[in-house]
Amino acid sequence: MNDESRTPDPRHQRPEGVGDTTVEALGALSKALETTERARGALYTFHQLTGSADLGLDDAVRLLREAGHGDQADRVEREILGRNVIPGHWTFRIVEEYNATYYDVFRTVEQEIRGQLAEGRDHLYEAEMKEARRTRGHPGHTAT
Repeated sequence: MNDESRTPDPRHQRPEGVGDTTVEALGALSKALETTERARGALYTFHQLTGSADLGLDDAVRLLREAGHGDQADRVEREILGRNVIPGHWTFRIVEEYNATYYDVFRTVEQEIRGQLAEGRDHLYEAEMKEARRTRGHPGHTAT
């Protein structure tokens, strides 16, 4: 088979009877989920950075004490070290609640709708865009 006749693999081909608007809608839903994935990553970054900052306070407290600033070290320990970032919650709880309340539901709904409308096939919109944009006969542009 030459490069000209190659088509995307079946898992990236539109099932029979699936229209353009459905493929576009599934692409928009998938893009929204991907954006949510990025937001979730930013939330994990927030979680890790905040935790690192809190652990870094140990050095600040130690150095303040070594420099003879016990009152200031006590204040950092009392008012900042181990403090909730929102009432009643450390960052890990925010991550857990986001996952359980929003992310997991979003991912499940997207997967179920793809299953109902496109036999579970993923990235149909992108696969068709690749097929339309590739330069046939050139290395690195093959469909598979």
